[in-house]
Amino acid sequence: MGAGAHPLYRHDESVVHRAPAEVKIVCLLVFVLAVVATPREMFWPFAVYAVIVVAVWRLARMPLRWVLPRMLIETPFLVLAVLLPFAEGGERVGVAGMSLSVSGLWAAWGIVIKGTLGVAAALTVAATTSTTELPAALSRLGVPPVATSVLVLMIRYVDLLAAEAGRMRMARISRGDSPRALHQAGAIAKGIGALFLRSYERGERVYVAMLSRGFDGRTPDLAVIGAPPRAAAAQWVTVMIPAVLAVGVAASAWVLA
Repeated sequence: MGAGAHPLYRHDESVVHRAPAEVKIVCLLVFVLAVVATPREMFWPFAVYAVIVVAVWRLARMPLRWVLPRMLIETPFLVLAVLLPFAEGGERVGVAGMSLSVSGLWAAWGIVIKGTLGVAAALTVAATTSTTELPAALSRLGVPPVATSVLVLMIRYVDLLAAEAGRMRMARISRGDSPRALHQAGAIAKGIGALFLRSYERGERVYVAMLSRGFDGRTPDLAVIGAPPRAAAAQWVTVMIPAVLAVGVAASAWVLA
């Protein structure tokens, strides 16, 4: 994994990769807000949103075989959505011999489609933005330096924790552990506890190392340390096109509702 990369980053040289990170973050926020604000009872706006996302994927050269497996992160929310038609009250409707709640069906549809579009848009930004671009982008958007530092460190140490968890799992297997066996749940729980303690101790060591290098509790302005140039007006206009289209679709949906 190269410098500035993270598990969701896809190395390429597309126009989306070259777009300023701060503009992509704002575009993502506006796009998601437009999707969330769209009435769930209308279907055509979500089809248009999907077309916009797929078009950006084509520009970013992100193939579906790379994108779809990484979108499984939303699986827990989909499970919740499946349960809603059975748990909600109110008017019922028969579907395949089952009595389902009408309001639950609408709620499930809203969670599935809006959540999927939100995850797809966020994954697009993550796949085209490296961690080295985040500090400057967040600082330029007015995010406090402390919050920016915490976010960057979190992304950095998530990789370390995942690698250490993999080594601990391999060590258990080499000593006869069977991760899929139910009776090994206790050993897995103890491993999670040990990983937490190691992470806490690593955090203390990192903090002591920062103090020994002159850290006084004030976070420097990360936007001025090797930062790329600020986004030009033309870049803002171009990169924000998907968000502007999404806002137009959401507004049209409310007018026609």
